Amino acid sequence: MRKVYLAPNIITAFGLSCGLFVIFKVNMIEPGMGTYQVLQTSAILLLLAAFADWIDGVLARAIHAVSEFGFIFDTLADAVSFGVAPSVLLLKTLSLEQGTGLSVFAIIGAMLYSICGILRLVRFNVKQNEIKTDPEAIIEHKKHFTGLPIPAAALAAVSANLLLSSPFLENLIELSEPFKAIFLTSVMVVLAYFMVSRFKFPSAKVLQFRIPSFQLVFFTVIFALFILYGVLYFLPVTLAAVSWTYVLLGIIIALIRFIAGKKSKTLEDFEPDQEED
Repeated sequence: MRKVYLAPNIITAFGLSCGLFVIFKVNMIEPGMGTYQVLQTSAILLLLAAFADWIDGVLARAIHAVSEFGFIFDTLADAVSFGVAPSVLLLKTLSLEQGTGLSVFAIIGAMLYSICGILRLVRFNVKQNEIKTDPEAIIEHKKHFTGLPIPAAALAAVSANLLLSSPFLENLIELSEPFKAIFLTSVMVVLAYFMVSRFKFPSAKVLQFRIPSFQLVFFTVIFALFILYGVLYFLPVTLAAVSWTYVLLGIIIALIRFIAGKKSKTLEDFEPDQEED
């Protein structure tokens, strides 16, 4: 009988609950009534879900509690929290008349995002299964992500939605509902593409600094405090800045690699994967 480890799966269940709460909460409001407060609460819950998604894997590996059950459970939780919740949030935020071209465009964008997010998870699982008996391939696989990770895509999508509805931006410029619908739906389409693309996005494991450990800890704490302060007092701007910086970093790396050419050693590890037959 295969073991099912309790602690990592409780954390996974917590992340799934955050995603489900976002979906159920926004479905209790009328379309177009997704206020800034609702978006802010949803963004915080998805941040918690992303943190839970990271910590459950770390904990499972630390206590040697990795299991097939936990792996599948984590994938399904990610599909709900990061694949479905942002799409539902988008459609509930927009005030669009049913049957119009904009409403159809928004539905297509939301569906495309969710489908591509789930496809990205499936591809990741298949790859993990293929290399699980190859230690060298596992180490290489952990250096980067093929395609934009779905938690990063979800935070980028929600942060764009939150920023456009924030008092900060509304005080600077007045945006029409059609513009919001077109812009946010286009964002979902772009994120959908990058999730299923062959571009490689950096993993935290490739961040290696040759500086004394004390200085690294000191600067890490300072950076964390700035992020925490930004999340507490400037959530829309901070979340958008952090999430889209990561998305743009992957795009910039891909462009540099493309310009350098396959024969160059520049960012060789980030050469996009070839299409499989």
